[in-house]
Amino acid sequence: MRNPYDVLGVPRTASEADIKKAFRKLAKTYHPDSNKDDPKAKDKFAEVNSAYEILGDAGKRAQFDRGEIDAEGKPRFTGFEGFGGGRGGARPEDFAGFGFGSGSSGPFGGGRSRRGFGADPGEDFFSQIFENAFRSSGEGMRQERGRPNQQKGGDVSATLTVTLEEIASEAKKRLRLPTGRDVDVVIPKGVADGQVIRLRGLGQGAPGADPGDALLTIKFTPHERFTVEGQNLRLRLPVEIEEAILGGAVRIPTLTGAVEMTIPPLTNSGRTFRLRGKGLPGKSGPGDLLATVEIKLPDIVDEDLMDYARKRRSAKAK
Repeated sequence: MRNPYDVLGVPRTASEADIKKAFRKLAKTYHPDSNKDDPKAKDKFAEVNSAYEILGDAGKRAQFDRGEIDAEGKPRFTGFEGFGGGRGGARPEDFAGFGFGSGSSGPFGGGRSRRGFGADPGEDFFSQIFENAFRSSGEGMRQERGRPNQQKGGDVSATLTVTLEEIASEAKKRLRLPTGRDVDVVIPKGVADGQVIRLRGLGQGAPGADPGDALLTIKFTPHERFTVEGQNLRLRLPVEIEEAILGGAVRIPTLTGAVEMTIPPLTNSGRTFRLRGKGLPGKSGPGDLLATVEIKLPDIVDEDLMDYARKRRSAKAK
């Protein structure tokens, strides 16, 4: 049999939902009852179901990815415990009572049920199939995890460098682990610089053992404008001297775009304004942006301003 990923047309990084969706589509496309004039449909249907039996079971999929079983679910090695087919998955007995007609064969075969595929090849049918199949798979996985003294492969370490903008947008980033596997990581809310996140089951594999974990260290890229203080951000805000004296609207940059804020007249340099919700996302809500005013003097000498300053100095000296 071909590589199950190729059969279902999904990449190795595909999620469980993507695999389930691909299987559902192909099963409807190639089912013999819908392709009575195509003698090859039966074989294609069987191949699709066999591929899903591997990739639809988390345990078997992990074994296949580690090279412990082949595309038919058979162990590649002998003499080691735990290399047999995993529990659960889309097994023939899981589909009892969902026959497609007396002419059907293969893993979906059996007598015609009251809601067979031939009568109504719709979403209700597949919902019942997957409910049974995944319930069986989940029970098997829980039993596997509960085995005492289960051996485990080695952990691996990696670093994920992120920008403040990526954190603010809760972006998804692709990372290649030391194992050679590519994974998509969604930046979690409330993440801190230097925090270590454990990605379970993405470490080194070992014969007859569960894979280890990937320990992912988050590293913030320094920003040219913002300084991080927990979930809050601090910003130095240059303000023209006339704006500081007279007050008025000023534009303040944020991670999601500039916003406008009004400062009062006679705003001193060093005064800090709080923009709520403009910081980094956190588990209990976003942090704030703290903008500290810095009065900016003109680049070109202004004689009127110089005369004003001299008069102020002279008045203070008297």
